[in-house]
Amino acid sequence: MTEGLAIALAILVFVVVTIAKGVRLVSQGEEWVVERLGKYHTTLRPGLNILIPYLDKVAYKLVTKDIILDVQEQEVITRDNAVILTNAIAFVKVTDPVKAVYGVTDFSEAIRNLIMTTLRSIVGEMELDEALSSRDKIKARLRESIADEAVDWGLTVKSVEIQDIKPSPSMQKAMELQAAAERERKAAVTKAEGAKQAAILEAEARLESAKRDASAQVMLAEASAESIRRVSAGIGEQTTPMLYLLGEKYITALEKLGESGSSKVVIMPADLQETLRGLVGRLGVRS
Repeated sequence: MTEGLAIALAILVFVVVTIAKGVRLVSQGEEWVVERLGKYHTTLRPGLNILIPYLDKVAYKLVTKDIILDVQEQEVITRDNAVILTNAIAFVKVTDPVKAVYGVTDFSEAIRNLIMTTLRSIVGEMELDEALSSRDKIKARLRESIADEAVDWGLTVKSVEIQDIKPSPSMQKAMELQAAAERERKAAVTKAEGAKQAAILEAEARLESAKRDASAQVMLAEASAESIRRVSAGIGEQTTPMLYLLGEKYITALEKLGESGSSKVVIMPADLQETLRGLVGRLGVRS
């Protein structure tokens, strides 16, 4: 190889390298940040771009498509001192590449930590029941709180979703014990209410039965009195019919007494008629 050929080959290589350094093809969905002599110079858009070789350098290549940031699970203490576990996912987009690379060291890590701290702050202001049932409210407040910071870093927060929010394992166990105790309390209250109602109904039944018994006794007494009045009115001054009725009742009573299994001896008066006259005489004196 001659000296002239070597020089020509070196010049050719230099030209090829120079063209390669000066021509840049940027893909769709990307933007490149160019520095000239260590200072920001321009941002290359998708397509063909021309640089000054050896002076301009592509310092950063940024993706301008939506970026998915997974926020790791963390423990959060609510206002009523309950521990819950929560994580989130964010969708952000680089809208200003210059701020994204020069405004913060690592914008992905920065926005992820901002979401975590803001989420702890929002949930910490809520009680357990409110935090577990307010996903939409937490999401709206979270997005609103980090929007301004994200703009300063050249980012747009398109959406923040709460993936999961649940009590910690120890808190779940405590809640289960509390729920079991509440169920037992309700069962005891229901049983006590049932016993109370049963006692009330039983007392009312006894009262009604007593009232009916008293009413029946009054009616029976009134019927007996009416019967006596009618018999007295029908007999008048005559004692023979009275003796007949009393004798009949007396004999019937003696028959029942004799039929009783516990009766051994039945003593009858010697003069039944005189006995009945004595009863009539007593009735006459009482009347």
